[in-house]
Amino acid sequence: MNRIGVFVCHCGFNIAGTVDVERVVEDVARLPGVDYATHYVYMCSDPGQRLIREAIAEHSLTGIVIAACSPSMHEATFRKAAVSAGLNPYLVEIANIREQCSWVHREDRDCATTKASQIIASLVQKALANEPLSPMVTPLTRRALIIGGGIPGLQAALDIADAGYPVVLVEKEESLGGHVAGLSGTYLSCEDVHRRLASMIDRARGHGQITVLTRTEVAAVEGYIGNFVVTVRDGLETGTHQELTSNALEVGSIVVATGYQLYPKQAMGEYGAGRYPDVIDGLEMERMLDPYGPTNGEIRRPSDGTTPKEVAFVQCAGSRDPALHKGYCSKVCCMYVAKQAMMYRQRVPDGQAYVFYIDIRSQGRGYDEFVQRAMEQYGVLYLRGKVSRLFPEDGRITVCGVDTLAGVPLKIAADLVVLATAVVPSEGSADLAQLLRTPLGDDGFFSEAHAKLRPLESVTAGIYLAGAAQFPKDIPETMAQGSGAAAKVLQLFSRHELVQEPLVAQVEKELCSGCGLCIDACPYGARSLDARSGVATVNEALCQGCGACVVACPNNACAVLNLTTDQIMAMVDVLV
Repeated sequence: MNRIGVFVCHCGFNIAGTVDVERVVEDVARLPGVDYATHYVYMCSDPGQRLIREAIAEHSLTGIVIAACSPSMHEATFRKAAVSAGLNPYLVEIANIREQCSWVHREDRDCATTKASQIIASLVQKALANEPLSPMVTPLTRRALIIGGGIPGLQAALDIADAGYPVVLVEKEESLGGHVAGLSGTYLSCEDVHRRLASMIDRARGHGQITVLTRTEVAAVEGYIGNFVVTVRDGLETGTHQELTSNALEVGSIVVATGYQLYPKQAMGEYGAGRYPDVIDGLEMERMLDPYGPTNGEIRRPSDGTTPKEVAFVQCAGSRDPALHKGYCSKVCCMYVAKQAMMYRQRVPDGQAYVFYIDIRSQGRGYDEFVQRAMEQYGVLYLRGKVSRLFPEDGRITVCGVDTLAGVPLKIAADLVVLATAVVPSEGSADLAQLLRTPLGDDGFFSEAHAKLRPLESVTAGIYLAGAAQFPKDIPETMAQGSGAAAKVLQLFSRHELVQEPLVAQVEKELCSGCGLCIDACPYGARSLDARSGVATVNEALCQGCGACVVACPNNACAVLNLTTDQIMAMVDVLV
């Protein structure tokens, strides 16, 4: 016989200020199956939890419903209280009567009270049919795979390896370092990055726990958190780990640090579509400014090799232009344009630099001051307005725009034009996302699980994000995120085994026709057809309990544990 206990929380005045808590307790106490009902000012407090434990023991409760705030706040707290009283944690239900009731009905106490009673009644119906469950325990492979050999990948690899865990670093190019290897310096200090980068690369290549695979791409990914099997192809192996002679890698976690590329000039017809040699992008300008670059740090026009006396920088070239190109801000352009303009003036003292901009977005310590230095100390002329088009004229590039502050059209004859083109996802990001079963945003970058609360994690457990693979970032933020992703991996590796929630899908074999609709519907690749029986099977380690298979199944053969169709219908019947 089921004996359900209901515990209604006041949450101070958050709930009790709107909901008549005492009336709610009277209502739910009359529900079939409810053996005990009470209320308390703060159920999550130590006295509140003690009240729950004592009631479970005294009334031999077989399930409890806590009517309080969102389960994301204190579900774990109440489960622990139930376990300490001898009750299975999966026999605990949370009725959200704060965010979903009292907070949205502050002006109507009667409505809020009635709704609270109904919410609790529906969860009582669910609790009556719940079954005790046990967490799933799976083994854990303590080896990490880093996809991308730029600075976030290098930083993550070094942090994990320094903690004593083996790392496989995969890079599709022939060398490590990413775009940073081609930079002339960093903004704020204009510091040479090559020595620091070379030090990171040398440490990674010489580290006893890191295996570097260059000219290598991920071809297939199978498995789940703690137990991924990743197939790579066309790799050159370096390092000390001889067991990696095959192309199948067993790893416990994956860090995606695939970086970025620039929006192609050929896609921007208004800026010459790549036809004019003296219209270059920001990375090409970096190579000119780099003392180790093709011009030994001298700024030369690609067309004739002469020194440009007037250089026009065009910010937001392809960014913040949802009608024609990319709608988002690429974040780093304002700062590197200021740096390049200053370095140009240092190399060509009698030259003039112009910067066409929409807005200056210089967020960060010392960033705005750096832009002001470009204007005040180096004489860089900032013109607020968007460039409409470029065209060659008399051996120079004519830049047509408008000064929106002065309200006049502008036409500048420049010797060299530098486009601060949009930062876009690296080539192959979409294919890699499919292999990893991780979603991309509308902008094509990898999406995090939660923008505020889980910024380093993808929605696929065990796969973490670092650097510009997620969105445009500058070097400090990229390095920090590389270390952050490494910390997530180390947190995972600190466990001896993985304990996973048992609230997963199951299949009634007698009802399954083997149609395969649930396999196509599953976003986590957790389902397959058994070759011998011809019915669907569930990989419980991959299943996230989303219920997509339940919706797709025409035979009602799928169900999520403790959220069956009968439970859902019983909950609905209470509400309608």
